[in-house]
Amino acid sequence: MHIVIPDDYQHVVETLDCYALLERAGHTVTVYHDAERDPAVLVERFREADALVLTRERTRIDDALLSHLPRLKLISQTGKATSHLDVAACTHRGIAVVEGTGSPIAAAELTWALILMARRKLKPAMDAFYAGDWQVNLGERLNGQILGIWGYGKIGKLLARYGQAFGMPVLVWGSEASRQAALADGHRTADSQEAFFAESDVLSLNLRFSDKTRHIVRREDLARMKKSALLVNAARAGLIEPGALLEAVEAGRPGYAAVDVYEEEPLPAGHPLLAHPNILCTPHLGYVEKHSYELYFGEAFANLITFFAGEPENLANPDVLGR
Repeated sequence: MHIVIPDDYQHVVETLDCYALLERAGHTVTVYHDAERDPAVLVERFREADALVLTRERTRIDDALLSHLPRLKLISQTGKATSHLDVAACTHRGIAVVEGTGSPIAAAELTWALILMARRKLKPAMDAFYAGDWQVNLGERLNGQILGIWGYGKIGKLLARYGQAFGMPVLVWGSEASRQAALADGHRTADSQEAFFAESDVLSLNLRFSDKTRHIVRREDLARMKKSALLVNAARAGLIEPGALLEAVEAGRPGYAAVDVYEEEPLPAGHPLLAHPNILCTPHLGYVEKHSYELYFGEAFANLITFFAGEPENLANPDVLGR
């Protein structure tokens, strides 16, 4: 089978231990390393593919693209198939979609790194130091600051534990299930969404992205935050109304932001978020580390191999088997 893997930005897929699964299975593999979005180019790259292995949501697969790929039999998704992949269109065209799981650890650690770097203002201090200056600014400690967590799932629970270790009172907002779980773990929950934004010193968004949560953070929410507050988004850019975060930081509420996710990825050079002195940006690194890649790609490769061996597992569209 001919397997195509797009979007290997870092040239690392073929260096992973789990890549040996494809080599032992004898498949032909083509790997692309750029962030191509032109549908015409994608058609040419995918035309001869029997299967695609997708890295999270980096490439959008819709029905228009699929209509030009009659040879395609399988899409093996790293992690879960979300809004970037039209599963219904795949089913209609007889293309199986298999998906994996994932781990919250890397994303939680990256979120915490953003919190530490932003609160201690490490990037401007380090940039100045490497340029020949010494101490140029004054950061803040985390101890005693209220850690607001919106979404008390796997990542949110890890962040709450990190916050406790740093002496931060934890305040949780989210669904009724999230709030009840937080109370059971001894944390405080906010009385309302408005109170959650107003009380948090450091506020982390940890919601799943869906039609229900799209643009759930509104301009008026951000305007309620303290001038000294920090908003952290390492979940999905679409949780916040477009343009609202930059406008809010420029207006001074919240005073700071740390961001790992963007409406357009890769984020183009010169984007206003990159130029703002009170916004810390990282290039969507939440899940991008070796252990996560071994897990995500290991599952994707194993799912691909079992599918072509006639023993499909972890299908996101099991109805396709009847076609």
